[in-house]
Amino acid sequence: MHVKKNAHSIKWRIANDAQRLAIGAQQNAAECLELNQFLPSRQLAAFRLINFLKPLHFFNQKKLMMPLWIQAAIWGFITGLALLAGAAVAYFVNVPSRIIAAIMAFGSGVLISALSFELMDEAYRQGGFYSTAIGFLSGAIVYTGANWILARQGAKHRKRSGELQHSEQEVSGSGLAIALGSLLDGIPESIVIGLSLLKGGTVSYVAVVAIALSNVPEGLSSAAGMKKAGRSPAYIFTVWGSLCLLLTLASLAGFTLFKNFSPEVVSTTTAIAAGAILAMLVDTMIPEAFAVAHDFAGLITVAGFLVAFVLSKLAE
Repeated sequence: MHVKKNAHSIKWRIANDAQRLAIGAQQNAAECLELNQFLPSRQLAAFRLINFLKPLHFFNQKKLMMPLWIQAAIWGFITGLALLAGAAVAYFVNVPSRIIAAIMAFGSGVLISALSFELMDEAYRQGGFYSTAIGFLSGAIVYTGANWILARQGAKHRKRSGELQHSEQEVSGSGLAIALGSLLDGIPESIVIGLSLLKGGTVSYVAVVAIALSNVPEGLSSAAGMKKAGRSPAYIFTVWGSLCLLLTLASLAGFTLFKNFSPEVVSTTTAIAAGAILAMLVDTMIPEAFAVAHDFAGLITVAGFLVAFVLSKLAE
């Protein structure tokens, strides 16, 4: 008798669940019909895309849950890998200087947009005007000072694809200076990735895409210049391979070192990174873009800015 009662209870639950699923399906169908009537075609397409991606988001958040510090390292490695990929293309493929300059201009626009709408805006929301302004100026000052020192050691043209990079014979110690300069350029970007995970435990995908898109031309242009300066393949790939690993650690540090700090400290750190990135753009990336593709550098930079802006708004 007890077994029959349990069997009857199970059947009742199954039937009840099936009925609820049917009612839910009818409601969803009614909502879709209503949306078809009242939403413009573009908004309706966006709604359908969001609904399509919901299971993927659930899968990502629930099924592949991993510690945030591991996520920070993975995303940092991915953006660092973009540098290595760009360097590999430059070494094995003879890419025209105009193409490199155009890609550099596009990457500059992407980064300018990302630091405007992702970094500075977020820093302002978390810490207010004063901490954001102080951090932004401090980042630019620190980067400019460090870059000035490295430039005097032979790293001034480290992102130039032409024949402006100094060889070791021309300037002793320039190889180390170029490597340190490349590390200096990448650290603020990687720290930003780790910091973005402190906001709700989800990485800023816009920042990751923007940094990866800008890292490809950075590696492409710099490695092309290294090759023309007579640097060996061992030197080139050791620099970019090591840089990929170090930027992974920088992203990890951005999360682990600041996860227990107040929002004001995180805000200031984000602004420091934004200031350093903007100073890096003006000192190293934009000169290469303008020197070769000066007729169209502005237009290409605007296109990169627009792409990152669209990504930022779609992520809201």
